Amino acid sequence: MIRLLGAAKPNLIKNTFNIIITARHLHSSYDVAVVGAGIVGLATARELILRHPNLRFVLLEKEKELSLHQSGHNSGVIHSGIYYTPGSLKARLCVRGATLAYDYCDRKGLPYKKCGKLIVAVEQEEVPRLQALYQRGMQNQEAGGTVVTDYEVNDIAVANESAAGSGEGMNYPISIRAKKGEEVRCRYVLTCGGLHSDRLSQISGCSSEPRIVPFRGDYLVPDPRFPFLGVHFTPRMDGSIWLGPNAVLAFKREGYKLFDFNLRDFGDALSFRGLQRLVLKNIRYGVGEMYRGVFIGAQVKLLQRYIPEISQRRAPYILFTWGPAGVRAQALDRDGNLVDDFVFDGGVGDVASRVLHVRNAPSPAATSSLAIGEMIADEVEGRFDL
Repeated sequence: MIRLLGAAKPNLIKNTFNIIITARHLHSSYDVAVVGAGIVGLATARELILRHPNLRFVLLEKEKELSLHQSGHNSGVIHSGIYYTPGSLKARLCVRGATLAYDYCDRKGLPYKKCGKLIVAVEQEEVPRLQALYQRGMQNQEAGGTVVTDYEVNDIAVANESAAGSGEGMNYPISIRAKKGEEVRCRYVLTCGGLHSDRLSQISGCSSEPRIVPFRGDYLVPDPRFPFLGVHFTPRMDGSIWLGPNAVLAFKREGYKLFDFNLRDFGDALSFRGLQRLVLKNIRYGVGEMYRGVFIGAQVKLLQRYIPEISQRRAPYILFTWGPAGVRAQALDRDGNLVDDFVFDGGVGDVASRVLHVRNAPSPAATSSLAIGEMIADEVEGRFDL
């Protein structure tokens, strides 16, 4: 497990991937347009450029900075893969992704800290699970394009005519139009939309499911004057420590504060039968998480099971404050099951056959990003005639 300095912050990601942002200076056409400049979109674009240096790529991002949402709000941890079934795709991607991350950081001179991982069983019935995790861990260890920011995709469709002045006919038949009216022409489209992956898929006529339901994760930050042992928490490169996260329903897909609210996002989530069934199956746990997400003392009381030295009497007022938060794009099916595997979506027809959507890239996507980029690039090459 490693921790990156300022992990997943926009400027670091921009520098890490050697990206030159070209805002508003577009060519008339591209071979491949990648929509979404989070860490998965960036890693995949990088892999495709390395494999096909003679093709023309464009990376489209709706924000003015890179990786502002899921990628820019993660814990900064690169995971070991100990929790995943040995031999599974998630385990293989995590282990390879961590290896690639070490190598990349070393080659680029990016600092990281190997701090290890301590997993604690606090109840007798948890001991067999701890032993199973140990066995999993042992087995798993064996085991230059253009970026355009501030470009929110509004439509993906077949172009009706040649791009103005291109003289290239219909070699670039897909038109991607932004809400501001700009247009990008390309041969193929790959979307890595994260929190908006389901909506991007529907734009090109694909299925509305699996649906994205946002879950916010809050961290607590202890007062550095209190003498905690760092191994009990998530130590950061800057010396701070995070506790958490929890998992509560977010009222906005890009809402990082308790009372952030968006009517469309909230309505989409509540009206989805999959979320309704998930809530009914987990009502007690969900209410407990929501309660602890509001009252910091309740969250600290839960942490006392692992860190008895915490003073419940003092902690809510002196030792802890709410720290950063992130929102996870959790894919759900209509039966209320969490989709825990990669989901690709495309289709047939003039548009759908030229578009590939990454509908779900499950955690730990940041850890596995370089390996995921390889896998998605393989999928792109298998579907498209590059």
